[in-house]
Amino acid sequence: MPAHLTAQLRTPLSETSEPFAIRSGSSFTASGGSIRGNSAAVRSIASDIREAQALILRNHFETGQTKLESITKSALAGMLHTLDPHSNYHDAAEWKELLEDQNSGYTGIGATIGEFSNGRTSDTYVLSVMPNSPAAIARLRFGDKIVSVNGVKTVDLGLSSVRDMLRGASGTAVKLGLERAATGKIDYVETSRAVVTQPSIPDAFLIRPGVGYIDLTEGFNYTTTEEFDRAMRELKRQGMRSLILDLRWNGGGILDQAVKIAEKFLPAGTQILTQRGRSPLDTRIHTSAAAAAETMPLVVLVNSRTASASEIVAGAFQDHDRALIVGEKTYGKGLVQTVIDLPGGSGLTLTTGRYLTPSGRSIQRDYSSVDLYDYYNNKTPSSSTGKAYFEARTITDRRVYGGDGIHPDEEVKARTLSDVQAALLDPIFYFAREIAAGPGLRHARMAEPGLFGENPGRKGAGVSDDLLAAFADSDIAQEPSITRHAVEQQAEFIRSRLAYYLVMASSGPLASNRVLTAGDPQVKRAIEALPGALQLAQLAENARGSSK
Repeated sequence: MPAHLTAQLRTPLSETSEPFAIRSGSSFTASGGSIRGNSAAVRSIASDIREAQALILRNHFETGQTKLESITKSALAGMLHTLDPHSNYHDAAEWKELLEDQNSGYTGIGATIGEFSNGRTSDTYVLSVMPNSPAAIARLRFGDKIVSVNGVKTVDLGLSSVRDMLRGASGTAVKLGLERAATGKIDYVETSRAVVTQPSIPDAFLIRPGVGYIDLTEGFNYTTTEEFDRAMRELKRQGMRSLILDLRWNGGGILDQAVKIAEKFLPAGTQILTQRGRSPLDTRIHTSAAAAAETMPLVVLVNSRTASASEIVAGAFQDHDRALIVGEKTYGKGLVQTVIDLPGGSGLTLTTGRYLTPSGRSIQRDYSSVDLYDYYNNKTPSSSTGKAYFEARTITDRRVYGGDGIHPDEEVKARTLSDVQAALLDPIFYFAREIAAGPGLRHARMAEPGLFGENPGRKGAGVSDDLLAAFADSDIAQEPSITRHAVEQQAEFIRSRLAYYLVMASSGPLASNRVLTAGDPQVKRAIEALPGALQLAQLAENARGSSK
């Protein structure tokens, strides 16, 4: 799928984003380690590797040091992937990025960017900047087109490549060429990269009166529990009586943090997961130590990118009937990685154990008969047939399945784009860019006062008929693939996407994401499922009481 379509299906790509196949939804159980083995065997293997490297350097017609490093990296990764899909070698740059991801931060300029095409070229645009970041200090704005980075032109370069160019060592300079949306002129600005804070909980708000929503889609890192506690306190202060916890797109992270989130809703002594490995350190049972667990109704949202540590949370809630799970079947990653530092700043994530849910279910799906590409893209025999490998029972004797991720209690398909809607995405952005560039945004604010505020999605604000007609009449919407009939048929979609970008320009990404969240079919079903979640939790409490 093109990068800009991926961005539109959820949120724009930020400098911190990376392909799921690289991260693989890993959960980490250690921050360092060592490799032990027979020293003679280790020396023999090292000697063979050095001999092979020397042979390649002497004889291959275009091999240099850079090529040799690439060969060595590929050889190590290939060797590890014969063990399982999640054991992996990371070079120094990848290792640094992985560790930064666990520390709620990264090194860059603090901008969220998106890629859009005008039918002739694909370009990268600034969508938002983080407060007090290098991008904010350099006065980057919504709609600025990034035409060059350190003198390298970015046209048709691709979103991921531009993202990588913006990142770098803290304190290093980066010079940007920007075509300003307001004037069309090219400005050159220089700023220095810095460590940018990236919270694991980007947003938490009341999506309906009394109904809290916590966005935990960015994975579990060292600050997740602290962030979660703050969000809960604030939502309770605002009157929250029930909660939707969004684990969609959560690829995992630090296991201990996931366990701490789970135990906030499970009584003391309740089993959260079993971890089994070869060594005593890799074999243990995690139980809740909560002094007073939350009792409010809880619904958890999951999808095919909910992986590893987030699957552990969903599986524990499901086995104990503490929450209803809504959405799509999860990724199916139930292997434990130990993090091992290697010389030269590189590192290793080595699988050392397996996760089991409280009912004894394995989360891990089959990887024995598929290649890595199909595995990372969730194409396995079990996922293609829809059949799980074995059956288990929850505390209230509900039937659940293991060996293929976590199956939701209520399956709700994600919002998808039709071909017509996909064709409208770029024209909608360009039209919103024109409005936001000058007086148009002020006019839009006056015409649509409900569209801009702390929680625009909750207010159900939309785009006026006049603004919709202006889009239909604009030159931007006159592409051959966009007909007047298509605009009329897709009026609500256009209103939603225009609102998204106008709120992005006016109030930033959190407010704009709320616009899309309010209309998300999975979120809507989660709200409707809250009474059922309460009833299920009460049945589970009775079952626990009768078993004592």
